[in-house]
Amino acid sequence: MVLSNINKAYSFYSKHIYDEEKMKLLEENRLPIAGSVPSVLWELFGALLTGRTGAGATGADLQGWEVKSSKHLGSYEYQYHINTGLDKLREDCIVNHLFFSYSETYKDVAVRVMRGSDLASRYFQKWEPDYISNYNPDIPANQRRQRFRKSIPYGYVQEHGTLVMKIESGVLITDSDSEQSRD
Repeated sequence: MVLSNINKAYSFYSKHIYDEEKMKLLEENRLPIAGSVPSVLWELFGALLTGRTGAGATGADLQGWEVKSSKHLGSYEYQYHINTGLDKLREDCIVNHLFFSYSETYKDVAVRVMRGSDLASRYFQKWEPDYISNYNPDIPANQRRQRFRKSIPYGYVQEHGTLVMKIESGVLITDSDSEQSRD
């Protein structure tokens, strides 16, 4: 899991995620900053960081990578749809996972990685029976849920994930190559 594009990803972050002009305008107009970064921008951040492109409409977000983002201390939500979820759940056991944790203002970001194989037995494989019962074909379709949602806790990722990038107050502090790199 080598991530060699940290500077490129950081440049993107500086222009599109923690865009100081946008943040200032949101504050001046009394609009919420939280939620101003859509999931596709986290996926693009992940694509630049990993060097991988999107994987299509279903399955992992990027080729070989699933991208998750959450406000600091929040859990990372996984959703599995009725028609494609079982394949996705099984794919999550194999692909790498990129976890972005961010502050409410997006000034602080920590990026951690974990292998799907390291998450499989604790999460994905345990979720499979629940997924199957959630979409029980014996229940009329109009009474079944359309999505199956589960989460991986922030603390688990914090403890077991590998920190590959850390941004504090909008400044790149650490990356996987050095403990004190600054741009």
